[in-house]
Amino acid sequence: MRKYLRSEVVEPRFRTPDRPSKLDPYADRLSAWLRREMTRPRKQKRTIKQLHADLVSLGYDGSYGRVAAYARAWQDEYRVQQQTSGRGTFVPLSFAPGEAFQFDWSEDWAIIDGVRTKLQVAHFKLSYSRAFFVRAYILQTHEMLFDAHNHAFRMLGGVPRRGIYDNMRTAIDKVGRGKARTVNARFAAMVSHYMFEAEF
Repeated sequence: MRKYLRSEVVEPRFRTPDRPSKLDPYADRLSAWLRREMTRPRKQKRTIKQLHADLVSLGYDGSYGRVAAYARAWQDEYRVQQQTSGRGTFVPLSFAPGEAFQFDWSEDWAIIDGVRTKLQVAHFKLSYSRAFFVRAYILQTHEMLFDAHNHAFRMLGGVPRRGIYDNMRTAIDKVGRGKARTVNARFAAMVSHYMFEAEF
């Protein structure tokens, strides 16, 4: 402690010695397995516990935690490589307060007056706080879309600067190449009324 206080170093610095790991002889095989798992459908992927069990069957007698830490580091490095090589694109999902909301429709069912009825459910979610608003309708029309926006903005206490949508038919007349969209005139009028920018 005296040495660090005299040198006025804010944080003690020390070198972590290189220690051999029980996983070292199996690292190449584990990397190959992890690479193969990345190409499989989600439901067919082996879990880290299964990979650990497979390594144990080959003679590995180290801990599950070491395998899990190796897998996490490998997956992080893989994602960075995918992002920088252009084979995968990652959009950072960080937003400022009031910057954006996300809107989408889903379908659900309810018993209304004794009859099983399909509902069109409007979902709003603020991108920063994740506060959300849900409202159900019988149809998915422009009137329902505009009504959902009106109630959501009133309940959430304002209008964010951007709205993020998929290519829903009540907003887009035609999807072009890349980011080109022919926006529906009625939807464009609503966006202009509330003065936010729509992204698809």
